[in-house]
Order: sequence, then C-alpha cells, then structure tokens
Amino acid sequence: LGTAQQQKAEKSLDSLMALSAPVAWVMREGKPQEILSEEIVPGDILLLEAGDMVAADGRILENYSLLVNESSLTGESVPVEKRTGVQREENPPLADRRNMVFSGSLAVSGRAKALVTGTGMDTEIGRIASLMNDTGEKKTPLQVNLDQFGSRLAAGILLICALIFGLSIYRHKPVLDSLMFAVALAVAAIPEALSSIVTIVQAMGTQKMAGENAIIKDLKAVESLGCVSVICSDKTGTLTQNRMTVQQIYVNSRLYPPELLNPGYPVHKYLLYDAVLNNDSCYINGKLSGDPTEAALVQMAEHAGLEMQAVNDCYPRIGELPFDSERKLMSTLHQIEGKRVLFTKGALEVLLPLITRIWTGEGIRPIREGDRQAILEQNMDFSRQGLRVLAFVCRDLEKGEGLTE
Repeated sequence: LGTAQQQKAEKSLDSLMALSAPVAWVMREGKPQEILSEEIVPGDILLLEAGDMVAADGRILENYSLLVNESSLTGESVPVEKRTGVQREENPPLADRRNMVFSGSLAVSGRAKALVTGTGMDTEIGRIASLMNDTGEKKTPLQVNLDQFGSRLAAGILLICALIFGLSIYRHKPVLDSLMFAVALAVAAIPEALSSIVTIVQAMGTQKMAGENAIIKDLKAVESLGCVSVICSDKTGTLTQNRMTVQQIYVNSRLYPPELLNPGYPVHKYLLYDAVLNNDSCYINGKLSGDPTEAALVQMAEHAGLEMQAVNDCYPRIGELPFDSERKLMSTLHQIEGKRVLFTKGALEVLLPLITRIWTGEGIRPIREGDRQAILEQNMDFSRQGLRVLAFVCRDLEKGEGLTE
C-alpha cells in the first residue's frame, strides 16, 4: 500500500513538473533562439516577456517596465519592479536586488534582456534546494510514539518470557521445552499487524487529502500534518487567493460597485476605456497575465461588457509613457472618435494637484475645492478599509501636442 501510494504521488508530481515551461529564449549568433532551459549557460543573453518563467539567475541589461513575481523565493506575492544599473547597497537582501532576475520567478508584465550569471544549483533557488538536501530527516510524532511503544512492549515481553522460563525450570520441565515455550510466547505477543494497520490508516488519510487537491508523497507527512494545531505565517498574498479584484468605484461623486458600471454613460465609458487601454495585461493561452492590479481592471471592464481585445483593436496605442516608481503614473495615447485622447492612471496624491476639470453626470466643468476635498475624504475612507486606490484621468490633446512627463 505504501509503495503504491508513493508511486501515484510521484506520477502526480511528474505531471505537475511537466506543466512548467522547459524552454527559454536567448540571443545566440545575433538572433533570438528558443532552447531548452537546461542548455542555458552563464554568459547567455536571456530574453524575458510577460508570462515567461525565468530559467536562470541574471543581471538586467535592458528593462522595459519589467515586473517579476518572486513569491517562490521571498514569499511576497506582489510583483517586484525591476531596473537596470548598479546596486548601491553592498550585499542587499534578495528581495532588494532590483537589478537581478532569479530562476523560478515569473515575469508578469513588461520585457527585459538579462545576462545569465548562474544556472542550476548555482542559482538562488538552487541554494535553497541545497539547504533542503542538507537537512536531516526528523522522526514524526507517530514514529516516536511507536518507538516508545515498541521498546516498552519488548521489555515487557522479555520480562514475562523470562518469568515463564524460570517457572518452567522450577517445575522441573526440560530446559529445551521451557525455552521453546518462552520463545513461542514472545513471538505470539509481538503485534505483527501493527505496521500494516498504521500504513492503512495513513493511506486513508492520504486519499482524503487528495480529495482536497493536496498531493502527499510521503505517508508519514499525513500524520505530521494531523498533529499541527497552529500555523505561524508571514502576512503575504501567497496564503490567500493571490488575486486582486476591484471592490468599489468613486465616480460622479458617487460610490458604485463594479457590476453597476454602464458603458452607455460617457463618464463610465471613458473610465472603462482608461482601465483597458492604459493597461499592459494580456491573454496568454486563454489566461489573463500581467500585473495583478491591471488584470483586476481588465476583469472589471469585461464584467461591464467591454472585451479587452476588441477595445484595443478599435483604439490602438499610438504613444505611451510607461509607469515608473518616481513619476507614479502611466499614460497612453489613443485615437478615439477623431480625437487624440491621453489616458493616465496612477497615485491620487500625484494626479489630484494636476487636475483642472472634472467629469460629472452633467458634463465636464472646472474642478472646485469642494470636489477636491470630497475626493480626498473618499481616498482616506478607502485607505482605512485597506484598499489599494488608483486615480484615472483623461484629456484631449491638441493638434501637434505630444506626450511629456
């Protein structure tokens, strides 16, 4: 039973390993080539795009708004913004090495070129694997209890057998008969079925875990998990659904749930256009990939009846200012209904001082101090609820006017 269960678990793990991308794109002989990940060597130029699994550790040479999910290394589910240049701090923590990419992490948006510096066991995730291989295996609580039970049972059996042997000799029985009787008693007292019972019970527990989509490779692990009463964890998204959704929208001086947005209203329509067009998320193999915040905006628009691909095809991007941590804004330029419209999203504290007009149900009018105060109060309320807040603005560009910081 134990062997069969372990083989089933190993087959399931092999199937999961087969899902990971075994190939990578590198620059060789001056052109991009697709090769097996295991063929990457230090010195290769690794090409990364949204949705790619990083196949080796590397230093970033060219960066175009690359965001990388490093939760497998750091436990933090929020994507990390990468950059080029030299790290000022000497020997910084892994999570602060913004000019590096690491094997096993996932590029969620943007693209980059990186010089491979480590492969295989020389990567950061390889060092973690080495530490795991060097750790000794501890006995589970069940094994400890069974060892104690076995020791006490053996001592008790030997004591009783010795007593029986002594009584037989005292009653003048032949020594060989007395010895055989004592040995037979010892063999009969040993619970031979105990190991089978333990294995069967653990196998049943493994099957129950499999029903909850948890693959258990080692039967002993089931009993160890069953002994856990408290789990201490860091506060990261890796223990939640690791997914963001739009909760509330403040537009036209009112709060709306996402499902009540109506593309038939001009102010709602342009808000949805801003969410979809000013966005770097994309569909890869039918799955939405990119920054979790931007993916949530796409899902909000799709629930309102706008298809991301259709909107992008109808109003293609003709210019952009990508997001960066200093500007805290992202802007894209589109041709909509004969006008060049600039969409911007970003931090409210940066955008609000720049706004001169506001779009309400009655149309566009100059923004008043009361409007600014109401927006700030609503922002504070959102912050108290632990919500991430984004502001959306747009304006028409005059003929000959271009994008500026």
